[in-house]
Amino acid sequence: SLSLLAGITLWSFYFRIHAGSIKGEQVVGFLKALQGHLKGRKLLVIWDGAPIHRSRVVGEFVASTKGRLSVERLPAYAPELNPAEYLWAHLKEHELGNLIVREAWPLSHQATAALRRMRRRPRIIRACFAQAELGLNVSLLCKPQ
Repeated sequence: SLSLLAGITLWSFYFRIHAGSIKGEQVVGFLKALQGHLKGRKLLVIWDGAPIHRSRVVGEFVASTKGRLSVERLPAYAPELNPAEYLWAHLKEHELGNLIVREAWPLSHQATAALRRMRRRPRIIRACFAQAELGLNVSLLCKPQ
């Protein structure tokens, strides 16, 4: 099996694909990579209450950032508020919907290619936020300089 991690902003998203289920160490690695992309700027992570997000190793890492990384949790059982859920839905339904594979590596290859294509289409990213019931007017927001 494959598992995906994603961080989605109003103008792009970052992702990693892992074989098997995701553990706290992979979440910490992903958060470190996101911090690297931000080059020292603060990072606000909004995520659901999945057990992996509440793990000891993730909590210790967040605490070690001394406020450079802060976390807000979405309400329980509210996937409709999470823009990343719409990203996954688009990937599964539109990009990989007819894909048939027998092994994980071709699925990983196809998913990576599809996610890279999706990242080049800002309309998809904006639609993920528009579908999430966050009260944001995405059309008024623009890419930072």
